[in-house]
Amino acid sequence: MMLTEGSDVVYCKLLMSTLADAVLEWFVSLLDRHITTFDQFATLFREQYLVNKAPTRLSYDVFDVKQYQGEAMKDYLNRFGVHAVRLKPTDEAMTVHAFVKGMLPGPFSESLLRFYLKTFTEIRRRTLAHITAND
Repeated sequence: MMLTEGSDVVYCKLLMSTLADAVLEWFVSLLDRHITTFDQFATLFREQYLVNKAPTRLSYDVFDVKQYQGEAMKDYLNRFGVHAVRLKPTDEAMTVHAFVKGMLPGPFSESLLRFYLKTFTEIRRRTLAHITAND
């Protein structure tokens, strides 16, 4: 559309041909002659659909990852790792702290606090060693 030279009417008609399902229904439901410019339409469109955009995930969202009651330590470690990779936290100490805070309380989580681990790699190594020793 940006390559096409034309008026706002042309832009709106071209855009309408790209819409489908609920978005097309919304477009058709707009009052006739209510929109006078493409910019006005673009603003209405953003207002209508911006709320559907997924919220930006932040690095401290790793604190939302908690070990479930009855969840194996290895499963929690893997699930936490997946979230950490997606969120790309830049502060390793925060990642370590979030992992330990998300663990169910017990002797192993307390032992991790005593070791003052600095990276998630150290957490993973120590956790896997603990899992192997207790299997």
